[in-house]
Amino acid sequence: MFWPPIASVELMERAAETFCSWFVEKFPDQNVPLHIFCGTGNNGGDGLAVARMLHYAFYEVTLYICHLNPNQSADFQKNIERLPKFEAITVIDMPEGSALPPLPPYGILIDALLGTGVSRPLEGYWAGFINYLSRYQGVKVAIDLPSGLQADKTTIGTTFCVDYTFSFELPKLAFMLPENEARVGAWTFASIGLDRDFIERAETPFHYLNLNDLTGLLKLRARHAHKGQFGHTLLIAGSQGMMGAALLSGRAALRSGTGLLTIHAPSCGYSILQMGLPEAMVSSDRHQFNFSELPEISKYTAIGIGCGLGNKDFSVRGVDELLGAIGQKPLVLDADALNIIAQQNWQTRIPRGAILSPHPKEFARLFGTAPDGFAQLELLRASAIKHEIYIIRKGANSAIALPDGQVWFNSSGNPGMATGGSGDVLTGVLTGLLAQGYTAEQACKLGVFLHGLAGDLAAESLGHESLLASDIVDHLGKAFQMLKK
Repeated sequence: MFWPPIASVELMERAAETFCSWFVEKFPDQNVPLHIFCGTGNNGGDGLAVARMLHYAFYEVTLYICHLNPNQSADFQKNIERLPKFEAITVIDMPEGSALPPLPPYGILIDALLGTGVSRPLEGYWAGFINYLSRYQGVKVAIDLPSGLQADKTTIGTTFCVDYTFSFELPKLAFMLPENEARVGAWTFASIGLDRDFIERAETPFHYLNLNDLTGLLKLRARHAHKGQFGHTLLIAGSQGMMGAALLSGRAALRSGTGLLTIHAPSCGYSILQMGLPEAMVSSDRHQFNFSELPEISKYTAIGIGCGLGNKDFSVRGVDELLGAIGQKPLVLDADALNIIAQQNWQTRIPRGAILSPHPKEFARLFGTAPDGFAQLELLRASAIKHEIYIIRKGANSAIALPDGQVWFNSSGNPGMATGGSGDVLTGVLTGLLAQGYTAEQACKLGVFLHGLAGDLAAESLGHESLLASDIVDHLGKAFQMLKK
């Protein structure tokens, strides 16, 4: 929902209402003492409004006004005036150097000290103060952003480490980085009705991929369509002991809608694939245990290579042959295909427009390392731009880097998907979508989101610990249906 433009103090009121709706649902026990720590800027103004609303919701509120800055924002001052005058909100003034406040062994701390208002590392008294609060054994919640954390660059110095962060409109870039998980805790966000045009005009290469971004992207099938209209996928996958990867990627390609599927695999996998995936055709490599030769590829619409491939000398020659023959045919490179390219320093041979789906270690082998998460994002962008390729750096909130330098972070998926074979499923989905005529950008966005959504649907019934890669495949159909609604 979106509202017409309003004054900043009223937007602050809306943000506080949104936060309180979440908070009351998350922490319904009104007898747990709340300790709200407010700075004197706009984040502190948020905290004052939250304190007022939670007081009226019958929570026991103690408010700490912390003078990290000698100045007070206008919206902070307005919310000071709005505090109840003769009612039971305890307000404690805390100038720099104040004694550290004693806190009960249980309760909830709410951080509204700085938010996005931090411009330099915290030092001295306030650094020690925030370290003291971070050690609190009760629940700690941040409004918008934990104090001391930089939203869009590397954080140096002290950060208020919280259990939950509630942000507004869109998640902060810092939330996407593993190094900040212990600082941010479990994060969520909600819209406060900022103008959509205003958001879209923001100059940033970083975007958050959600269901709305994919609306209308799925191609509807005509009643008289036939299988030849939905492409012929070739997956080059599997080796002795790793035929499960070929099965998983093959099943995923079929569940993603490819009209025809051929799996090229070593001859030891022929019976496994014929019995395990009767819908697929099997092309047998002349080598018994490894990929060693490229089949005729002219009849295939899209090719995916790497799942369970191995990196024997035979397979190196096969990848070499593929890179020389592929031309501009849609291509997905994953797993051992990426490792072979890295080992042979063949990065410049990667075809323009190809999709690569490395996990962090595979990415490092291909394109190098960087000292922190923000530097890694810049390396990801630079690699996609330099080689004119699409790179899906897998992980929580997988990052999709496009050749124009734009990066999309995925909003679907869960920790249960950190299991063997999950990446093979993604390769199958991506290749199956390419075979149907989706562009590489469309395949990346659709494929990554659908893969994560299928994992979320599987986790609803199975939980994180028991989720298998095959469960992701089993829920792809329902994920597609949800995208059509």
